[in-house]
Amino acid sequence: MAEHSIRPFVAKGRTTDRREHFMTDTRTSLTRRDWMRGAAATAGLLAAPGQASARRIAPSDRVNVAIIGAGGMGAQNMTKLTGENIVAVADVDFGYVAKAFVDDKGLARPERQLLKQAYDRAAKFADYRRMLDSRKDIDAVVIATPDHHHAIAAKTAMEHGLHVYVQKPLTYTVREGRKLLDLARRNPKLVTQMGNQGHSGDDGRRVVELIRGGVIGRVREVHAWTNRPVWPQGEARPAAVPKPAALDWDLWLGPAAVDWGYNPDYAHFNWRGWVPFGIGSLGDMGAHLIDFPVWALEPGLPTRIETRHSRWGGDADIWDGKPPADLGSYPLANITTYQFGHAKGGPITMTWYDGGLMPPTPAAMPATARMNPDGGVLYIGERGMLMHDTYGEKPVLVGEGTAARAAAVPVSLARVQGGREGHEMNWIRAIRGEEAISSPFAVAVPLNETMILGMVAMRADQPIEYDGAAGQITNLADANRFLDREYREGWAL
Repeated sequence: MAEHSIRPFVAKGRTTDRREHFMTDTRTSLTRRDWMRGAAATAGLLAAPGQASARRIAPSDRVNVAIIGAGGMGAQNMTKLTGENIVAVADVDFGYVAKAFVDDKGLARPERQLLKQAYDRAAKFADYRRMLDSRKDIDAVVIATPDHHHAIAAKTAMEHGLHVYVQKPLTYTVREGRKLLDLARRNPKLVTQMGNQGHSGDDGRRVVELIRGGVIGRVREVHAWTNRPVWPQGEARPAAVPKPAALDWDLWLGPAAVDWGYNPDYAHFNWRGWVPFGIGSLGDMGAHLIDFPVWALEPGLPTRIETRHSRWGGDADIWDGKPPADLGSYPLANITTYQFGHAKGGPITMTWYDGGLMPPTPAAMPATARMNPDGGVLYIGERGMLMHDTYGEKPVLVGEGTAARAAAVPVSLARVQGGREGHEMNWIRAIRGEEAISSPFAVAVPLNETMILGMVAMRADQPIEYDGAAGQITNLADANRFLDREYREGWAL
């Protein structure tokens, strides 16, 4: 079998009919009726009861934006939005936020100085709930907190009539995602976006077109992998140490129902691997990698999920094969197998690998088509294979005749202005009515739910069978508790 690069076939065209974009680009893994309701709600095409009020913003207007979680990824997002009015900033540690404007040597980063000036002018808050209650000039909110805050911050903002951009994973639990989707449907004028920027990329959209166009034939098997975690995981919980003076640790804990003292292994970047605060590598990279098979193949929600993994973080001397009662960090590596029994084109198996694990190389794969150890996706079809890197980039076709078939597949998905780097501004342009939204909650919630179910299977410690319509695990009643979580007093969703 021959290998062919498909990059020459990545078209830059743009569709002109917005209705066509929604028909081809925002399908979800729910039923068709649910999808139509969700897409229409996101597009602002249906009236809904209990609609939150949002200011009408013309194409010539600048959007008044607030940020929750202003350092780290939040600063990356907001650097793209300095052309708007950044009116308010909420963060629990402005000492950490200040580090976003300098490099490792303490020198000013030129590309961040406009953002620094905007932050300097903006109103400052430690508690985002107070910001949302007190500031009446906000139109839209970017949420870039640790995972355990996402749903509460997004729900609160939307109930105030604000458009929301929420970093991935969209939520910490399945129940939270479904609540946000319901809220989006009931408030159709609010523009929602998840921060899986690859969804706006040209390469990824071409991948979807080629898979749907039958270039590699019917796909029954998908493999996705990542080099994450690159943070502490598979480790015992460390002892508490004095927190930085600028950090409000109580607010950082927020809804997490644990009484853990501060340790730098949790905050600021390292929280992803700790069970009360993040959902591990699947939460971090699943939104970028699983996105494309879910989008292209329309498999619906998984019907069976099983996770095999290394040891949970804890004391190895007392390990008994089950997660410790007081869960600390996630296992260092896992392999999760998803069965999609109701996929549009027939059953599909998708396998996820993290912790540096990778799938075996198919016998038909040429030596020149090596898997990227940092991350990627491999689709195995009846007439060939397609492989791409994280974010859908650098797609490569393998198989005789695949290049010719790819050349014949027309552009059917609208291209987002700026591609992957334009994901944040796509949200702004959608708020102004200039461009269809890329990854609204109608798209993001089923993807997010698929990711989270891998973590649910890990915690259940055995395969789970899932009824997506009911949102219930059917073979292990006790595991349904992992679809939800306990909240600390004062932070209920």
